Amino acid sequence: MTAVQATGDAERADAAQARALAEIAAERARQDARWGEQNHPDGTGAPADETAAATARRTCEDNFRDGKGTWRDIFLEEVHEALAEADPVRLRAELVQAAAVAVNWIEAIDRRNGPGEKD
Repeated sequence: MTAVQATGDAERADAAQARALAEIAAERARQDARWGEQNHPDGTGAPADETAAATARRTCEDNFRDGKGTWRDIFLEEVHEALAEADPVRLRAELVQAAAVAVNWIEAIDRRNGPGEKD
């Protein structure tokens, strides 16, 4: 791969990410317009959530080891890790990781199928 090709690939990746993040920002604006500011308890950190996180982690690792790993596996692992976290600082970090995986997954879908239709 040449430097020009790498630059082109990086620019396409940046544009795909920007498009996905713009759609997410638009969805957040729709949510705020419909529901207003939301301030609910986190509801995380239950023992059952810790068990689910361990199961999701193991499933993800097993599936990738066996060559059957999917975006679903990765995303569920990240979501369950967030749900298992009671500490707000660590919860926020886990939610950022889950959101990053979601954006990465959106980008992968767009690479396969082209950008999604707008509402």
